[in-house]
Amino acid sequence: MARIVLADDGIVFDGDTPKERPLGGVESSIVNLTRTLATRGHQVMVRNMCREARIIDGVDWAPLADGLPERADLYIANRGDKLIARMPGAKRTVFWIHNPARYLLKWRYLSKLWRHKPAIVFIGDYHATTYPVWAPGGDRVVIPYGIASEFVDLPVRPAPAIPRAIFTSNPLRSLDWLLDLWSKAIRPRVPGAELHLFAGAATYGAVGDAKAAEMAAILAKAHDLVKMGVVVRDPVAKPRLIGEFQSARVMLYRGDLNETFCLAVGEAQAAGVPAVVGRFGSVVERVIDGETGTIADNDMMFADAAVRLLTDDVWWTRCHTAALDRQGRWGWDQAAQAFEELIPL
Repeated sequence: MARIVLADDGIVFDGDTPKERPLGGVESSIVNLTRTLATRGHQVMVRNMCREARIIDGVDWAPLADGLPERADLYIANRGDKLIARMPGAKRTVFWIHNPARYLLKWRYLSKLWRHKPAIVFIGDYHATTYPVWAPGGDRVVIPYGIASEFVDLPVRPAPAIPRAIFTSNPLRSLDWLLDLWSKAIRPRVPGAELHLFAGAATYGAVGDAKAAEMAAILAKAHDLVKMGVVVRDPVAKPRLIGEFQSARVMLYRGDLNETFCLAVGEAQAAGVPAVVGRFGSVVERVIDGETGTIADNDMMFADAAVRLLTDDVWWTRCHTAALDRQGRWGWDQAAQAFEELIPL
């Protein structure tokens, strides 16, 4: 058994938060990774911005302000440069990052990465390319996010759903573009089709508050498209999201160069929802083109693929069953095992 400590200085959350309200992909991943490491027999401690000390699913959660333990076999500093050097007594320090690594090209990061040389953990192959080869640090390791177990091993649906598309990502990531394409090139070809949006600032805590006005402007545009079948919903917690996936026929998401994993598409695919994405950032790693959906090279190809999945039952069934079969194979147990390989012997 190893002692593993993870530190995060982002938003307020703990291991119970995903059951209570929507939570962003980074924070959900912290919860899933630490819980899985605990179930695999390790002593796991999270020190973050949570409000009180608690044991949740075998993980010791406590406020970062209360300090870090003196020692650990593996110390995972999450995102923040101020965390890198916080545990000099750790046998090994790794730096887990989630956004495009260009933000590391600042002196406050570069100096610490050069001095301490932690292994840098990227969450995908595309993500790893965003950090220049000349930049400092220790080993470079790619460990994709796992797909949470509740999204995996769902039954094959007995029949295709009604023509309902779904969007569950950040509204600032091309939702404005999708609304235009939906109203001009998709909905007119599929009368009665609906596009359900589970998007808003609530998922992102204080970070979302800072972008709330920008998000609200895009969602206001969505509200104006109600006659085009656009339905604006509030973000929902993971257990309810699974039910919504069971009513969706296709996930539509263009992608974004700042998207380093796209858990939204990953979860939808694992739950058997075919997807149409663009060739942007990491989304090409989430969809198997021609099997679990389409990776579109241009707007018309995207619209055509969306229309086909909304109307062609045979094609939809083929993509649905392939997604269920192939897209949930890498879970948090596999990701936790990859982190275990970073623990010194």
